[in-house]
Amino acid sequence: MGEVIFTSKFGSGACPLCHTAGSETFFQDRRRDYLHCMECHLVFVPPAYHVSAKQEKGQYDLHENFPEDPGYRRFLNRLYESMQALLEPDSSGLDFGCGPGPTLSLMFEETGHRMAIFDTFYRPDTSVFAERYDFITATEVVEHLHRPGFELERLWECLKPGGRLGLMTKQVQDREAFAGWHYKNDITHVCFFSRQTFQWLADRWGARLEFHGSDVILLTKPE
Repeated sequence: MGEVIFTSKFGSGACPLCHTAGSETFFQDRRRDYLHCMECHLVFVPPAYHVSAKQEKGQYDLHENFPEDPGYRRFLNRLYESMQALLEPDSSGLDFGCGPGPTLSLMFEETGHRMAIFDTFYRPDTSVFAERYDFITATEVVEHLHRPGFELERLWECLKPGGRLGLMTKQVQDREAFAGWHYKNDITHVCFFSRQTFQWLADRWGARLEFHGSDVILLTKPE
């Protein structure tokens, strides 16, 4: 497949993370195109293929993730343990994209931390962004963001100096792996990050970057 370069500043080729105008075709399937930003290396789905907010929420309503589910807690534990090991007692945190059954926030509260929560569909209280936090978490969220540049910058601004942003998302490897990757098949997944993308973010923010396992990323804000 020959690569096609999209260069319109305001069209489908503009990267939603770094806003660079030129992007190349990364992959195509029967449903969508996937573009690759040559600046920050984000792989993203052009807006023309995004589902409506109603369709998006309909997909999330099918999720059955609740605090009482030990399997869900084990899943979240991958980020929880990495973050908890670094926190001072009685830290303040924000769980961004908590979903219909906030659970990670409860796990931190159970160990003495103070938590706020936000979700575009289920907890849309934007007053949380007026506060500053010791840590912020976003588990299986960034791949859904239509405006990752805006959202991640807003979260970074909400961190205190020395604060930590903890993300959990599956990461792009290469075109060959992407072709058979189940993660891309979720119609609400529109942004796919790689190690190079997270390194770009760390360089932009002057952050310390750590990878824990295959899908946990920690970025620490300079003091």
